[in-house]
Amino acid sequence: MKKLSVIFILQLLFCTNLLAQQPHIIIIYTDDMGIGDMSCSGGEVEPTPNIDRLAQGGKRFTQYYTTAPVCSPSRVSVTTGMYHVKWNINTFLSSRRFNAKCEQSDFLVAEAPTIAKTLKTAGYKTAHYGKWHMGGGRDVKNAPSIAEYGFDDFASTWESPNPDPLLTSGNWIWTAEDSIKRWERTAYFVDKTLAFLDANKETPCFINLWPDDVHSPWVPDESSQENWKGTAFNLDKMQLVMGEFDKQIGRLLDGLEQKGLLENTLIIFTSDNGPAPSFDRIRTNGLRGVKNSLYEGGILMPFIVHWPKKVQAGQVDSASVIASIDLLPTLCKIANAQLPEHFQPDGEDISKSWLRKKSYEREQDLFFEYGRNEDFKYPKNGTDRSLHLAVRHGDWKLFATPDGKTVELYNLKSDPTESHNLVQEKQEIVKELLPKLLSWFASSDKAYVSGNNLMSK
Repeated sequence: MKKLSVIFILQLLFCTNLLAQQPHIIIIYTDDMGIGDMSCSGGEVEPTPNIDRLAQGGKRFTQYYTTAPVCSPSRVSVTTGMYHVKWNINTFLSSRRFNAKCEQSDFLVAEAPTIAKTLKTAGYKTAHYGKWHMGGGRDVKNAPSIAEYGFDDFASTWESPNPDPLLTSGNWIWTAEDSIKRWERTAYFVDKTLAFLDANKETPCFINLWPDDVHSPWVPDESSQENWKGTAFNLDKMQLVMGEFDKQIGRLLDGLEQKGLLENTLIIFTSDNGPAPSFDRIRTNGLRGVKNSLYEGGILMPFIVHWPKKVQAGQVDSASVIASIDLLPTLCKIANAQLPEHFQPDGEDISKSWLRKKSYEREQDLFFEYGRNEDFKYPKNGTDRSLHLAVRHGDWKLFATPDGKTVELYNLKSDPTESHNLVQEKQEIVKELLPKLLSWFASSDKAYVSGNNLMSK
């Protein structure tokens, strides 16, 4: 009996020590933010001293990709660690009629793997504060609750199955009658985040902090909401929204520091997709492409990892090619959580690139999909509108239509603005990458919806 008691005590101490070592994890997933929106990446839109503070205190990556150029599929990919096409979410979710026209489901099925579910296997308490947009809203009344995706607490906006009544007094993104005004939302979500940490002091916490800043229309104050249709897409309004958003990032950091939590809190800062509009590429640092485009301006995103206990401050990694699908396996590794049993993540564990002063050499190519039929009408600018499929392989990026008849090829190292199509000069690269891209799309599209009958509308 004494021996068993000693073993039990040792196991308890091990588990207690493990929990003490696990970091709190906060994913700040901004909305429509381009790489030119941060001053630490050379952007000139608006000074962002608090986002810069995150970068200076951690590691900034310059080759991080979202695997979809618009909100709903990008959020599905970061949540599941898998390409969005496997879950039949192809563009932003809207009404049932719109979703059908775009050949997509009405919501992400609750059976899908999520970061929250996996971290709960390692003892985490979980919360989601902010935009959801993976199902629910408009006339979609049967989307699963956010709780079914593994979250213990949540407060979300109109485009979700559980809209917070303080944020959504009407049937639109925001109204003048909302209790929490449009320009107060990020502060509200930051307050929720800090309160959740206070309420779970003995437990590691995972929090999605997903503000809907800096998505247009930009409504920075009370006077702006009165005549917003005439001014809410102007750069000066965007700058005011960005300034307030940055201020709230500072409030989060200050709150964590005051609670003694900053040292062992892993903060991941990134965006769901590129900006709209870009104001003549100011918000993309000169890159071609915007939101809804597979050119670099639509999918190459800000990415900062801040974890004072483990990540050395002041680093910039311009070599590692990483992506949103990598977050789930990476966070599982860091938190000692179990990977999903029945689903194989498409992403890779990139934790070594975070924790060490070295770059990550990707094992698999990155694939992208957007714009499958004529109902994908954006971006309006033909120069920014890309072909339906793309693959990133080393320095090469190849675009194609699903029939393989139209192809573009760019070398991102020598041509980051994707201005010079090298299809004719580099046929050997085309012959290598095109079959891989077409095969990926053929095998991935709706793989876990129609193929495994997880969804019945």
